Amino acid sequence: GIIHHLHPGGAAQNPPHLDNTSFFRMDPDVPLVVPEVNPQAIAQYRKKNIISNPNCSTIQMVVALKPIHDAATIKRVVVVTYQAVSGAGKAAIDELDGQNKAHYGLGPSVSPKKMAKQIACNLVPQIDQFLANGYTKEEMKMVNETRKILDPDIRLTATCVRVPVFNSHSEAVNVETGKKLTVAEVRGILSRAPGVKVVDDPEHAGFTTPLEASGTDWTYVSRIREDESIPSGLQMWVVSDNLRKGAALNAVQIAEVLIRDHLA
Repeated sequence: GIIHHLHPGGAAQNPPHLDNTSFFRMDPDVPLVVPEVNPQAIAQYRKKNIISNPNCSTIQMVVALKPIHDAATIKRVVVVTYQAVSGAGKAAIDELDGQNKAHYGLGPSVSPKKMAKQIACNLVPQIDQFLANGYTKEEMKMVNETRKILDPDIRLTATCVRVPVFNSHSEAVNVETGKKLTVAEVRGILSRAPGVKVVDDPEHAGFTTPLEASGTDWTYVSRIREDESIPSGLQMWVVSDNLRKGAALNAVQIAEVLIRDHLA
């Protein structure tokens, strides 16, 4: 991150810094914060005067998981993400746009540069580099960041997929809990949770899509149902604007808590 280059030994002698890169996320002396989930962690910023903003796909997931964890203790999470190209920057947006036009004969062919393969009319099951364990860096970010933010005892596995959507990430999240919850209980718990909007009426197309989430600040939860393959399990669909709650909004919320509770 830029902070690392400006202050190689940390920013301990400077005003608090909020870092939106991945550089400090797993540093034990740097808090990794989602204000709806672990605002108390912000107090640890004084060790290095740095607060780290988590990965976009992690943020929306833990916002939805936190109230369930408080009510029933999450044991294991299996998540598959469907991540928009905006998560890879403007060049990735332009790449999808150009490939879409080429597909319909409205422009020249566009070779993949930001993605491993063509993204238009396709799915790419690789975000960031592959690691020795077969996971990608993006997938391990979700695993490690969730444990740091929510609970180090949670077992988690992730598959992260880039999809031909311009903005807003979607996630199919499977949760195993220590205590069985009904669908009605989960809807109630999430309806009262900060930052969460439950849209769950599948018989009347009551679920949220990336297009509907874009430009809003909510973490939407839909398609809540019991996982009938295990005694205490849930399945849900989680969607959020990765540029807002997944980045800018979360950073602003951190700054607001920092100023209100620690700098005022």
